[in-house]
Amino acid sequence: MSVLDEPATISAQAPAYRHTSEWSRRWGRFLRNRLSVVSLAFIGLVAVVALASPLLAPFHFATLHRGQELLPTFTDGFVMGTDELGRDIFSRLIYSIRTALFIAIAAEVLSLGIGMVVGLVAGYKGGKYDAVLMAITDVMFAFPGYLFSVLLVAVMGRSTWAIILALTIASWVGQSRLLRAQIMRLKTLEYVEAGRSMGAGGWTLVMRYMLPNALGPVLVTVSFGIPANMLAESGLSILGLGVAPPTPSLGAMIVDGYAYVLNSPHLIFWPTIVFVAIMVAFTFVGDGIRDAFDVDET
Repeated sequence: MSVLDEPATISAQAPAYRHTSEWSRRWGRFLRNRLSVVSLAFIGLVAVVALASPLLAPFHFATLHRGQELLPTFTDGFVMGTDELGRDIFSRLIYSIRTALFIAIAAEVLSLGIGMVVGLVAGYKGGKYDAVLMAITDVMFAFPGYLFSVLLVAVMGRSTWAIILALTIASWVGQSRLLRAQIMRLKTLEYVEAGRSMGAGGWTLVMRYMLPNALGPVLVTVSFGIPANMLAESGLSILGLGVAPPTPSLGAMIVDGYAYVLNSPHLIFWPTIVFVAIMVAFTFVGDGIRDAFDVDET
């Protein structure tokens, strides 16, 4: 073989040595946790059911069936029975899942957006920017988050967006502080200094070099933050500050059914089972994400 032929041979053999990205390795570590994978699949199924609730529910959530109140499970075509007003529990459960997930995910996305802006600016800029932003977060952190949500909903009124806004304002502080700490740690590392010496601007350094490597702990907090928002929304329903009726929610179904628990336990059995299953699934997914981003794991 001549020397001129060697580059072609090397080029042909190059695809055999493909570099596996860090994100691929993290995804592989997550897939090794079977419980987390099953939980993620379950959450995906729940999300599909929530999105398709108008198609899957046999009745509208507010439809009343006169003379068929408090029917037990598997009676007269009602899979999960009816409630005290004759409404189909199965239909209301499907719609309540959509309500719970929408509120929890929307609040988490909004709080993550605020937390990312505050954390990135405070962590990278430092100085007076850090002092002012962290002073604001310290003031917000001084208020109990759940109590602050109760006060905001009481002032703004019972509506879906009022609850989302209240949960957002009460939960962005932790994410901003976490991301600030990650950025302050990463901006002193050698590869960031190398990028800065090569002329990379601040926006490029943050978005290309630092933020992708700071997302691990953030994703873990998101996976735990969504069920925490669901729990907070249910707590607001217990206090009478949840979504306004007749819009169903898991917390409201449990609270309304508690008055009939002795004679009709199915009123709280089904929403409680679904609520607990979703909470546990998000917890296992969060554990899997945390293990996947564990730097000590080989």
